Amino acid sequence: MTAYEKIDKKAAKTPDDAAMLRAAVDLTRDLSAARPGIYWPDMLISAVVGYAALAGAILLENGALAVASGVVAALALYRALLFIHELTHIHKNALPGFRFVWNLIVGIPMLTPSFMYEGVHTLHHARTRYGTPDDPEYLPLALMKPWSLPLFIVVALLAPPLLLIRSAILVPLGALIPPLRTLVWERVSALSINPDFRRRPPEGAFKRMVFWQELGASVWAIALLASTQFIGWRPLLIALGVFSLTAVLNQLRTLVAHLWENDGEAMTVTAQYLDSVNVPPPGTLPGLWAPVGLRYHALHHLLPSMPYHSLAEANRRLTAHLGAGSTYERANYKGMLPLVAKIARSTMVKRD
Repeated sequence: MTAYEKIDKKAAKTPDDAAMLRAAVDLTRDLSAARPGIYWPDMLISAVVGYAALAGAILLENGALAVASGVVAALALYRALLFIHELTHIHKNALPGFRFVWNLIVGIPMLTPSFMYEGVHTLHHARTRYGTPDDPEYLPLALMKPWSLPLFIVVALLAPPLLLIRSAILVPLGALIPPLRTLVWERVSALSINPDFRRRPPEGAFKRMVFWQELGASVWAIALLASTQFIGWRPLLIALGVFSLTAVLNQLRTLVAHLWENDGEAMTVTAQYLDSVNVPPPGTLPGLWAPVGLRYHALHHLLPSMPYHSLAEANRRLTAHLGAGSTYERANYKGMLPLVAKIARSTMVKRD
């Protein structure tokens, strides 16, 4: 029995707001081009700051400074890592070399190469998959038990060591044991939250890309473990701790990216939008916990291919055009804590 079968059904047939959907397309046509002058410096500076701060967390002898450096590292690497989301949406020819460089300096070192999201996240945006059992990135958290929310966050702490085990041990063994290779691919090769999701085998050019990215991640993971024989475990454990903080931050962002109120039925586009979340200005903290445009997550579901640097302007135009009280405005929230409280209250509602 799946998570969707354990909960009661409720309608998800909110009629589409044709005016909003039309405006989202018509008012933003000139904002669709990815700008290399923004993507490259943002990603590279985030990575450089993140690794420099990580080095500080490892090398600094002052405990307070080391912890502060670790926090900076987690935030900067978190921003760099979230460019994986952009890679799934931008046209493959839009930013020549960006995917390769991102994987080289961020994806493989953090053991999350882009294939773990590419070909998976787009299923979440498929018109008839969102919020259904076929959506790899959806769980009806608001309709589940209260303990499901803290468990959802705590499990993220284990992600970095599990990724290390995956790349250093399971993938190499899978090269020798075909059934294990199939199991690893189906179950632990996607950044998904739906435990019932099974990934289909890669094909064509994507299969070749997966091979090279897996090879790079495995070589790196084995090198990390081997390094402990020369420099001890402390640097690796500190790095895993920093990456765990990044993973928890990302899981908290995921928790408030949607309202998680759908029970598994196919939804209209407007229903999908209203089940998603925007946290627009004037708040500044969302820029830290939902960077790279993810503070406009509901808008992103209306315009999945819109580059992250254009979402703020798209939001400004749609807000001005559609006005207060519009369907568009209903997806706006003030911050993380009110959203967590809203979802938590929903888990406490008794359902027959």
